[in-house]
Amino acid sequence: MPPATAGYAPDLEKYLKSLKGQPLEAAVENLISLLKRRQIRGSEPCAVATAHIFLQVVARSRWQDVDGLIDNVTRIGRRLVEAQPKELVIGNIVRRILALIRDEAAEDRNEPSSETQSEAPMTPQGEHPTAPPLVQSPPSTYAKQDSAGEVVSNTAVAPTRPGPVPSYSSVNVPKSLFHLLSASPPSNIDGFSSPHRHSGTSTPTRVAHQTSSQVHALRSEVIDGIEEIKDEISQVDDQIAALAEVQIRPGDHILVHQPSPTVERFVLRAAAKRKFTVLIVTEPLRKQTEQVQHAAFRKKLSTAGITVINVMNSGLMAYMSRVNKVVLGARTIVANGGAVTDAGAAAIARAAREQGNAVVVLAGVYKLSPVNPFDEDALIEWGDSSSFVSFADGSMVNNVAIRSPVTELVPAEFIDTYITNL
Repeated sequence: MPPATAGYAPDLEKYLKSLKGQPLEAAVENLISLLKRRQIRGSEPCAVATAHIFLQVVARSRWQDVDGLIDNVTRIGRRLVEAQPKELVIGNIVRRILALIRDEAAEDRNEPSSETQSEAPMTPQGEHPTAPPLVQSPPSTYAKQDSAGEVVSNTAVAPTRPGPVPSYSSVNVPKSLFHLLSASPPSNIDGFSSPHRHSGTSTPTRVAHQTSSQVHALRSEVIDGIEEIKDEISQVDDQIAALAEVQIRPGDHILVHQPSPTVERFVLRAAAKRKFTVLIVTEPLRKQTEQVQHAAFRKKLSTAGITVINVMNSGLMAYMSRVNKVVLGARTIVANGGAVTDAGAAAIARAAREQGNAVVVLAGVYKLSPVNPFDEDALIEWGDSSSFVSFADGSMVNNVAIRSPVTELVPAEFIDTYITNL
């Protein structure tokens, strides 16, 4: 009898390795399956997987013009969003790629800038030109005279040309939260609006067929833009941690709840130069074999000389009067300013507000979503309740309905500061 082999459980790393060896449609179906089974979960893994699959879509799918590429990206993006609608970062990455395609196509077609009449360049007579010059005209000359009326020199003046088209691209990103959320075309939580109809962006009109050189150039530019998005996602934690010394002062008491990798790096960066106290809110151990939560993070803090205090969520209010600042990691920030976090953070934020303590939320720009939480239940993920009640307790299982939330929405009025990688 052959020996038993370890089971194969695909995750993000194994999925990325398998992209090169399978057809595009099979890779899309595989990602949809992993998202549905929650084998790829969390904001950063979902964003990375989405960026990688659309890099393959742009590079390997067949399209003859810009509209064909937009149709491919929109169709696959809608399928990914429907596979896991609670992971809003998937839709965020799809919107950014669509905006990138539109911007690159607009630059290639040399569309005129959409300036208002008050912002249009003025002619020497102070009048607005009827249309910007499209062809370089011969330079005009004028004669400069001295006080005696003699000609000193002749100078050639070339007419000015309109500047580049301002656009919201992956490179020139506005730093206002309002503009970050309003730069994308309107969309809903489970899909997207039409990619080139009834949208707020200027999409190039459909052409019969673009030349192969134009398609190749556009493909290369979009691929480079997606690579920049991937680099941005990988650098988010370091860029946010660079602001830790401004937020955390010596002697502060900092409270964190289920610290994400972003929060851990943020606190550790401040611990490298300052001494303070960290209070970690933990859940009670539900199983005897369960290990200490965040053991690696605690060890790194102790090595840096930081005092670490474990706080049970049931006794949180007893410590809140000593806390100076609460640091939370967000899975997503929705349009009204609320943050989707791990379950339990809303109670901490409410307690901090009652005590007058500041609540700081850390999130990368790719987590900012234009979705409005009209239905909060659609954003909340429910987990397994077997950790609270065992099936051995038959009478309780049959008569009690137990719901175990994994995520929850922290209202915007409980949050004081957002820190992003910008």
